[in-house]
Amino acid sequence: MIFLNAPVWTPWIITAISLGGACAAACHALIYKRDPRSATLWVLLIALLPFAGPLLYVLFGVNRVHRRACRLRGTGGGDEAGSQGGRHSPAHPPPFLRGLSHLVGCVSGLPLTGGNSVRPLFGGAQAYPAMLDAIARARCSVALSSYIFDRTGVGSDFIEALAHARQRGVQVRVLIDDVHVRLVRTSAYRELERLGIPVASFNPPIIPARLYAANLRNHRKILVVDGSAGFTGGMNIQGPYRRLGAPDSGWRDLHFCMQGPVVDHLAQVFARDWFDTTDESLDEVFWGGQASPVPGGTALARGIEAGPDETIDRIRWTFMGALSEARRSVRIWTPYFVPYQSLLAALGAASLRGVEVDVLVPETGDHPVVQWASRAHYWQVLEHGARIFERPGPFDHTKLMIVDGHWICLGSANWDARSLRLNFEFNVEVFDTALAAALEGEFLAARAASAPVTAEAMRARPLPVKLRDGAARLFTPVL
Repeated sequence: MIFLNAPVWTPWIITAISLGGACAAACHALIYKRDPRSATLWVLLIALLPFAGPLLYVLFGVNRVHRRACRLRGTGGGDEAGSQGGRHSPAHPPPFLRGLSHLVGCVSGLPLTGGNSVRPLFGGAQAYPAMLDAIARARCSVALSSYIFDRTGVGSDFIEALAHARQRGVQVRVLIDDVHVRLVRTSAYRELERLGIPVASFNPPIIPARLYAANLRNHRKILVVDGSAGFTGGMNIQGPYRRLGAPDSGWRDLHFCMQGPVVDHLAQVFARDWFDTTDESLDEVFWGGQASPVPGGTALARGIEAGPDETIDRIRWTFMGALSEARRSVRIWTPYFVPYQSLLAALGAASLRGVEVDVLVPETGDHPVVQWASRAHYWQVLEHGARIFERPGPFDHTKLMIVDGHWICLGSANWDARSLRLNFEFNVEVFDTALAAALEGEFLAARAASAPVTAEAMRARPLPVKLRDGAARLFTPVL
């Protein structure tokens, strides 16, 4: 009926436009998609849905974040804001790990700095008081970025501390991921806004023109106080981490307090995210005006910024480099274990070389589908000699990797596609034998209290469970 009063050639024009759009979208996918499986799926979708396929590809398949990030680097709001990492003399790791250090330096673009102090904080009972105390002592500035920031429970303590800091004349900036702000009723955003505290939501708003960005979340957890003290790791600001009536039932996690030149790397990343969101550049005056953070210890450390922009795959390359460099042991502590095939191959290769590879995951996760997909991958890890342990008790959100008792990778990234390709993440590599020994001791204690996963147990799962887990594995690219 549409074409009854239209010229006879109208359907041909519409067909030509449809085919032209489909060909253009398919060509773009063939040229620019890194993963051939992703390119294949997009081409098939475009071919099957000549009108809807190209539109879906434009909305969800084209990576526009790269262009925005490049513009940001060129404005002066990126590397210059809070950036002094390049002014430090480069530090040198142990000779047997220099290859790994060189790799991370190449992918991160940041120098390995010396003179750092890195102190682990276990769970909300240790991390939250230390962070609140740092905010209470702030003289110049507080920069806080969190994936989740609730206004209830411990979140109210942070809101109060930030409000008091602002009343003292301290400059405060708070960045919360937009999904939490928009979809979670307990978000601290409105309360911070009501109190006059400068707060912004990362990557807003989710409207049809920007649906491609719905998956691109800021998963970083960064707190920088006066440009001299920094906190980062895996902890959000939310109730499950601290249960006052039953402290043993709180979620387990690991956060870190840092001093020294590496704090500059935390500040750089926050400054870029803040500029990207608000167009406000944070200069050296904001960070305290000091030439450089005072050295705080003997650890060598470097930040690793990663995300779906030009920093994509940095953490995946870091993990793969660490697995290939390992000679004695690899300890992986992660809440979500849904690795890429390349990482599975690297785990297997390390095990076949005689490296003791242990993976520690929670027995009960907070996202069942992710855990089902994780278990569908277990057999590929176990078949070459690596070991998996499931830790019982409260959910364990810890994110940590230790290689040969010397090298540590800590931060916000999980072993899944969402962290390694979709989310904006921040990790830190650390060379510190004493810290590695202490953290490895914690890992071994947790491993001793955990149940080993066996290939026999995986094979003995009922068929419906195997099918469920296998179906969940199909969603690995977005889990």
